[in-house]
Amino acid sequence: MTSTALSLLLCALFLCGLEETVRAHRGYCAGNECFALFQDPEDYAGAQKSCKDSGGQLSPYMHEYFRKTIKSPVSGSFWFKGKADECNQSCCSVSVSAEQDLSTKEKPCSNTLDGFVCQYTLEEPCGSLQAGEGAQVRYSQPLDFDLDDSETFPRGTIAVAEKLGGKYPDSKHVCFSSRWIRAPWNCEVLKGGCEQECTSTSSKTHTCTCPAGKTLHANKFTCTDGPCALNPCKDEGEKCEVSEGGFNCTCKDGFVREDGVCVNVTICLKCEHMMCDKVNGVYECGCRKGFRVSAHDPTKCEVICTGRDCPCIRSEDKCFCPEGYVKDTPDTTNSQPFCTDIDECESDRCDQKCENSYGSYRCSCDENFKLDHDEHTCVRIEDNEEGSGFTPSYPAPPSPHPAVVPSYIKTGSVLGITVFMALCAGLLFFLIRNAIKRCGKFELSSIKHADIFYLQQVTTETYKRLSFDKPFKNDSQILKSQL
Repeated sequence: MTSTALSLLLCALFLCGLEETVRAHRGYCAGNECFALFQDPEDYAGAQKSCKDSGGQLSPYMHEYFRKTIKSPVSGSFWFKGKADECNQSCCSVSVSAEQDLSTKEKPCSNTLDGFVCQYTLEEPCGSLQAGEGAQVRYSQPLDFDLDDSETFPRGTIAVAEKLGGKYPDSKHVCFSSRWIRAPWNCEVLKGGCEQECTSTSSKTHTCTCPAGKTLHANKFTCTDGPCALNPCKDEGEKCEVSEGGFNCTCKDGFVREDGVCVNVTICLKCEHMMCDKVNGVYECGCRKGFRVSAHDPTKCEVICTGRDCPCIRSEDKCFCPEGYVKDTPDTTNSQPFCTDIDECESDRCDQKCENSYGSYRCSCDENFKLDHDEHTCVRIEDNEEGSGFTPSYPAPPSPHPAVVPSYIKTGSVLGITVFMALCAGLLFFLIRNAIKRCGKFELSSIKHADIFYLQQVTTETYKRLSFDKPFKNDSQILKSQL
């Protein structure tokens, strides 16, 4: 690190330390002197200590720049150090009214006033920053002085030039050795003034960098939203890279572009047998003949055992056995572990019969039983089932032609219709027979006993004769009844 950079770093660290000590509310600097008003209630001894801790001293007298430090809307009483012939038996203070009238008063040193004024001596201060046309300068430094109206500024002050209403500032500077250094400066000092990160390529070259999706502004320290800010490259394995005049969608590390898409090939770099195949758009490790991919590590290959014993598969100082095998160690000294077949039939995994094989086993059932869906349990075959095995039934697809009616359905239908017709005929016979019997005994009693009148043609004479005869008969009957 150069002596200039080291001095700048020490200056920044010193000012940062002062920031933690005390906070100034107002300040004014001119030449190599700087005054600061601290509105922290203290007695006289406490005010002296606070100024000393911040690298200054209690302001010794009513300096010409004093009034520029204490300005509206400040009001109250503040400690300062008077001249030798002032405040002999007490301590000096200045009272500020709302109308900004200043008056010096003596007050007991043990009193707590509204604050105090400190004085600092500046080394190699900077003058006002000369900004471009239409730009204004904003100053800030670790002590948090309000120095915008000052004539000079202490080392470590940051000045930002920006146009009113502008989105990004024009430039950024730091005060060092009586001059303003433009960002990016040494990366070891406040990240070179960069908004994001600072990169050093040599002792004299420092560059601000921006995260993915952003680009460096023309001011060389601010990051702006670039063409990748909206993340236009959204497909899996893609990333956006800013290019001249736009952006490009490229594949991330470990991905390669195939058929217009980025495919993950990271696993292919780790395959033990250097064999890699794409399955359903995803690359998977493969193994040579006689081997298969390990269930414990998709990048390792294990031997396909064809006998009772086979060697262990080594992976990261561990020994793995294929499925259906277990690790075993011979009794001999310094012998290597190996894999031996597990006899699953010894653990009663099958319900009835079990047949062991290298690396596997198979269950079967006794006569009149079949394997259930779990391939371990045996269930009895029902009487209406045929065969000793289990054959699942599935609904048959519909036929395009009507189904032929079975013969037994035809026979039953004809027999039923015949019986029905016979019953109907018998019922009809009995109804007719009964009706005939009733008709044979039927008598018209009202007609049998009724008088029957016959109409005949009569003459006037006949009518008269009948008329005379009738009352005569009636009279004879009456006389007989009276006798």
